[in-house]
Amino acid sequence: MCDTLVALGNSTKNGSVLFAKNSDRDFNEAQYLELIEGKSHSKGEKVKCTYIEIPQVNRTNTILLSKPFWIWGAEMGANEHGVVIGNEAVFTKVGDAKTERLIGMDLLRLGLERSKTAEEAMHVIIDLLETHGQGGNCGFAHPFYYDNSYLITDTKDAWVLETAGRQWAAERVKEVRSISNLITIESKWDLASRDLVQYAMDRGWCRDRSQFSFHKCYSDLIYSNFGAGTGRHSCTEEFLSQRKKKLETVDLMEALRLHASANNANWKPDGALIGADVCMHAGFGPVRMSQTTGSMVSEIKAESALHWFSGTSAPCTSLFKPVWFEGGLPETGPTPKGTFTPNSLWWEHEKLHRTILRDYSVRMAELIPERDALEKQFVDGAANGKISTSNQKEQFSEKCFLGESEKTKIWVNGLGKLPRKSHNAFYYNSMLNSMNQAANFPLEYDLE
Repeated sequence: MCDTLVALGNSTKNGSVLFAKNSDRDFNEAQYLELIEGKSHSKGEKVKCTYIEIPQVNRTNTILLSKPFWIWGAEMGANEHGVVIGNEAVFTKVGDAKTERLIGMDLLRLGLERSKTAEEAMHVIIDLLETHGQGGNCGFAHPFYYDNSYLITDTKDAWVLETAGRQWAAERVKEVRSISNLITIESKWDLASRDLVQYAMDRGWCRDRSQFSFHKCYSDLIYSNFGAGTGRHSCTEEFLSQRKKKLETVDLMEALRLHASANNANWKPDGALIGADVCMHAGFGPVRMSQTTGSMVSEIKAESALHWFSGTSAPCTSLFKPVWFEGGLPETGPTPKGTFTPNSLWWEHEKLHRTILRDYSVRMAELIPERDALEKQFVDGAANGKISTSNQKEQFSEKCFLGESEKTKIWVNGLGKLPRKSHNAFYYNSMLNSMNQAANFPLEYDLE
């Protein structure tokens, strides 16, 4: 389960395009940041994606990704031309997602590698979708099959592309927009597959064009309802609309940290067996199994793009750190796996994340002021105008990543020693214990 947001320049305070995304995956499904240099390729060369090989193009772009460790593609990322894409799982009636083809994360990466604008990226994804189809297991800890939607933006333009099998519809964004784990396009669109309506009519999902809605005709309502995308989509749309014309980078960071009861200081992630939040925390049982395992906010301008990555799970417990293409990606340790990987950015943060989960409301109250103060230093430093050269960007980015790493060690030690003031539901602790055991997580950080 995920959420992706965009605000075009006509809706932001400084005229830049703002993009944000949470990637929600399995509890131990580590993500990592990767900068892949563009390169030329030989004629006839093929590229091996997660499951299948497809023809390679003559030249690929330099791309920056936040990706699950075991997948070739990614759930979010950017390219050197200022194109940024996030994808969402959507659940449809088409029912052919188990055949191994291109998965949504592959299509996202291919779109970034092969485009210079948002519209071009959209057509790259459409062409590949219609040629090769989509499908294959997208789950790490358990099989998970779905179709995909995308929010695709660049320095001035944005598109929503929603798909069902090889069918699709696209809508150009005018001001602000968000997507979640459901088809949001109804009866109006800017572009669509040639037989989108006829395909539905042939299967008895509607009688004619006047009755057609992409959302109503194609959605698998059972899976869509359990995914709780409707509530999260309404939440993010309302957030963007309320702050339209005044939106800044820090607002999008705030949006990714939203919980269902944002005004309740005693909110805890163990309080529900179903449902979902924008800042997603896994729970006990077969429904609420995902958590946010990586987050991204981008500020895209004509002259340059600044990308803020957590590189870690749970944005409420994480800091956003700046990355510029011109400055490169700081060292983040070894590529993480689905079990504890010492010295990797993602797993070292899990020491903090899982310590906080044992007494969430109390420990978050201690963390938030320091988290916000340090992150403000990052944001103010990136915006002060003194960081302009590639070398300055590289040094500042490295400083921020290192600063978070040092503070994380201090927070883990300090928060872990706080007296317990509340106790999680037994079934939630059971889930945490089983996840820690599956990941071979160090026992000294698994605080009871």
